[in-house]
Amino acid sequence: MTTTKVAIIGPGNIGTDLLIKIKRLADSELETIALVGIDPASDGLARAKRLGIDAISTGVEGLIEHPRFDEIEIVFDATSAKAHEYNEKMLRPHGKILIDLTPAAIGPYVVPPVNLDEHLDATNVNMVTCGGQATIPIVAAISQVTPVYWAEIVASISSKSAGPGTRANIDEFTETTSQAIEKIGGAARGKAIIILNPAEPPMIMRDTVLALVGEDRKDEIVASIEAMVAKVSTYVPGYKLKQEIQFTPINETVGTLTDHTGPMWKVAVFLEVKGAAHYLPEYAGNLDIMTSAALQVGRAVAARKKEQVSA
Repeated sequence: MTTTKVAIIGPGNIGTDLLIKIKRLADSELETIALVGIDPASDGLARAKRLGIDAISTGVEGLIEHPRFDEIEIVFDATSAKAHEYNEKMLRPHGKILIDLTPAAIGPYVVPPVNLDEHLDATNVNMVTCGGQATIPIVAAISQVTPVYWAEIVASISSKSAGPGTRANIDEFTETTSQAIEKIGGAARGKAIIILNPAEPPMIMRDTVLALVGEDRKDEIVASIEAMVAKVSTYVPGYKLKQEIQFTPINETVGTLTDHTGPMWKVAVFLEVKGAAHYLPEYAGNLDIMTSAALQVGRAVAARKKEQVSA
């Protein structure tokens, strides 16, 4: 069976981890032609060379000039929001499918267990953020049972797992994740917070989801959340509930959060995301869930293109 040819822009932690994931988990479906960066001394580019993959140090222009560029169907972008805007502009005329691992959000949001199949024909799909990939499935699971009037997520990650791209995109992280909580998670209003924790030894990624609902449907909500956790854990084995789901009746006024009147309950969900340690340490679950989600999308896009060719 022929493989779908791909390239990865961004030889940092996320791009290199994705490179290794493709090689280990999807080599019968996807073949990485090139890893692209702008620093010839990059550790990621050196690793790509050792793996027999072309290392391009002249950015997206170098990718376009690559002799096998025409073979490439999918380009993963693991740079930054600002860099993705430029890369997308340069690649747009060439008909490539872009899977965007930055918070640029040029294309539609995709969170695999929620809407994987909805945007497989899009030319640019956005993977939201690490916090979004971890928490939006939970918001969506609650929304499947009852309307969510407010959802707030807090993503706590090890400072060591936050590279230059993450640090440069804190504002974009909160904006993109908040929008996706509403558009994909189904909440009427959403808010996102990210915490870079400098603790030593480094902490494993932890995520908190707080949701306000108007119906006392605890058993159904728990069942929906547990089913969603099981879905995510099929491609992120270290994804799990950290403790029991909590329900608290809300009696005070929360008019600044929602216009809903009447009884409400706060649903609190606590998650842990341990990385698979393919390239990054276990504590870097925030990066692992991003690359794992992007790989799911890459596989689905590749399968979709093969279906279209054989139809």
